[in-house]
Amino acid sequence: FFFRAARPTRRRDPRRTPHSFTMGRMHTPGKGMSGSALPYKRSSPSWLKITAQEITDIIAKLAKKGLTPSQIGVLLRDNHGVAQVSSVTNSKIMRILKGQGLAPTLPEDLYCLIKKAVSVRKHMERNRKDMDSKFRLILIESRIHRLARYYKLAKKLAPNWKYDSATASTLVA
Repeated sequence: FFFRAARPTRRRDPRRTPHSFTMGRMHTPGKGMSGSALPYKRSSPSWLKITAQEITDIIAKLAKKGLTPSQIGVLLRDNHGVAQVSSVTNSKIMRILKGQGLAPTLPEDLYCLIKKAVSVRKHMERNRKDMDSKFRLILIESRIHRLARYYKLAKKLAPNWKYDSATASTLVA
């Protein structure tokens, strides 16, 4: 008689409810456990002495310097003590930038993927035999195409926008 060994059971994380679903990564098996926990109280903290108008002016000044919305958020957190812009101004950084006409033309996550693809392609020109980089470039570009398809449906990109590896370096320059 042949007995099958019992399959090891997967331990469930006690912090998760059985019906909570998280978005999986596209090209790796991980689901990601960490995430930020926002404070329950949505009002501005009592110790914060900066006004909403001052924050809006700082955001506009940093955007004119060429910083991305996430970089602006990090600078506000580290230098000015603003944990959540939306709790003080009642609108997010991107909405403030759109209101002032300073919003970037490309969404930030798509911009970062294109930037990564350009740097990998530049690496491939110098190292022709690096097959792992070639494979990673294919994965990065498939993520770019998928994200572009989503942004076209969400009308955040023009319907005729197309990623082209030859002209990608001009998009991120």
